[in-house]
Amino acid sequence: MPARLTSILKLEVPLIVVIGTREMAVKEVMNLAPGAILELPKLADEELEILVNNKPVGLGTAVKVGENFGIRVTYVGDLKDRIQALAGANATNEGATAVGLPATDSGVTSEAMAVTQA
Repeated sequence: MPARLTSILKLEVPLIVVIGTREMAVKEVMNLAPGAILELPKLADEELEILVNNKPVGLGTAVKVGENFGIRVTYVGDLKDRIQALAGANATNEGATAVGLPATDSGVTSEAMAVTQA
């Protein structure tokens, strides 16, 4: 394997699992405080979107791994599409379409990665 490819394969990229998104009025965002609970329009057992380098590459279901959360991968786009997503060749919506995920409309959204505060 060429040295340059070996170096590229060692790079670390951010992996994000999106549990849900929703739109909120700026006033609601400004009024957020500790203890607030944000309801997300997603069922607890629905598949979650997996993003790598902020590009959709697959889907999975939430699992418990010891005391941590994990994700069981249920779908991954083909290798060519994942490489394109990593390269950031297209806008996010086009990347979503490339791996067979629904495109999302842009706008002000609040992404909740882990917002269940007691």
